[in-house]
Amino acid sequence: MLSNLNSGHSQQAKFNLVQVKGTWIRQPEQSQLAEGKLSDAEISQNKSENGLLWTVVSPIIFSYRVIQCRNILDPGNDTLLWGHLGDEELKGTLSNSKPLRRFVVIDETVNHLYGSQVAQYFKARKTVCKILPLPTTEENKGLELVTRILEQVHEFGIDRRSEPIIAIGGGVCLDVVGLAASLYRRRTPYIRVPTTLLSYVDASVGAKTGVNFAGGKNKLGSYVPPVATFLDRSFFQTLPPRQISNGMAEMLKMALMKHRGLFELLEAEGRKLLHTKLQSCESNNDVSEHEDCATASTRIAIETMLEELAPNLWEDDLDRLVDFGHLISPELEMCVLPALLHGEAVNIDMAFMVYVAHQRGLLTADEKERIVQCMLGLELPVWHQDCTLALVQKSLRERVKHSGGSVRMPLPTGLGQAEIFHDMIEDNILHQAYQKWTDELSDSGNK
Repeated sequence: MLSNLNSGHSQQAKFNLVQVKGTWIRQPEQSQLAEGKLSDAEISQNKSENGLLWTVVSPIIFSYRVIQCRNILDPGNDTLLWGHLGDEELKGTLSNSKPLRRFVVIDETVNHLYGSQVAQYFKARKTVCKILPLPTTEENKGLELVTRILEQVHEFGIDRRSEPIIAIGGGVCLDVVGLAASLYRRRTPYIRVPTTLLSYVDASVGAKTGVNFAGGKNKLGSYVPPVATFLDRSFFQTLPPRQISNGMAEMLKMALMKHRGLFELLEAEGRKLLHTKLQSCESNNDVSEHEDCATASTRIAIETMLEELAPNLWEDDLDRLVDFGHLISPELEMCVLPALLHGEAVNIDMAFMVYVAHQRGLLTADEKERIVQCMLGLELPVWHQDCTLALVQKSLRERVKHSGGSVRMPLPTGLGQAEIFHDMIEDNILHQAYQKWTDELSDSGNK
């Protein structure tokens, strides 16, 4: 039917939209615009002997802040309350006499460690606060958690324009709260405060929200970025080493895809960064090499991630370097849940794909070995018995199905450089890579 509308004697007209005295009016594209507010949106109209067809192009622009800070729970630190606002917005808010109110969702484990500090922060700032602790684990990452948040938000009552929901926790917490906020009154602002390294460099800085559904990872979700993300490495001090290692997998992903300097930093200093939990030295008399490495490695990981996400926030382009390590890992992670953490599953995927890249002649044997040794230095698993060849093949078939009929496979072509490949891996290369991967790394054991 639509093809008929575009056929025959079609006449197209384009219109700008201008707001004059509170109402939007169409004006032909070539005409002189009336004085008023010009929209970025456009309407085109096609007229044919069969009828009319209107096409609306309406750009959606999101602006959000990613702020690195220290001691975010110190009552003297304004970031948690006001960091999401620009100067002009802040002036308007501070002149408002309404009492401050915030709704906070916090992971249960994080609540045990920091809940009293969160409560004291808002009490000291004379802010009415509702704190909702939730078991935000991968096993619980479903619509039930979203519903619980929405029920509590509705009962508490928030101004959806000036009272953002605050999420404090790991990636699951940030994803679930983000989805709830995107649903409440169609979109309510929210703030992310990541408390794990994985969420610090990955889930916190993009637009994706989601929950697991029908046995699939993040099958339900939305693309709605937070108004702000506040990054504070001091939370890492209470993380177990495995969680630090888990997050460093995502840092290594960005290093392998686009930053050789970050790879070399992780290669040389990764074990030290892991064991010191990426904490910088505070003493002026003891400025160590490690302090520079902790600051530089997290900064580069964030910057390279934002470079890849910002131009493609809604994933209109499915060729995404940040998908490296995410072709096989979703299937593997859900298959063995909760045996593997997300970053661990990603690293197993990356390790296998490094062997694929080597088998295709994209990496030298030395480069392959350096990458594997770096992974082991970060105490990450590089092989898993449940990552069978059948699972790999199934994952690649699913990738084709959900990626417009193309594999869209990011592979390293050197240390710190990569390309997207659209051809399916030849069976002989896949089998040879899998066999070599298993023969050489299966003794590394399962995590």
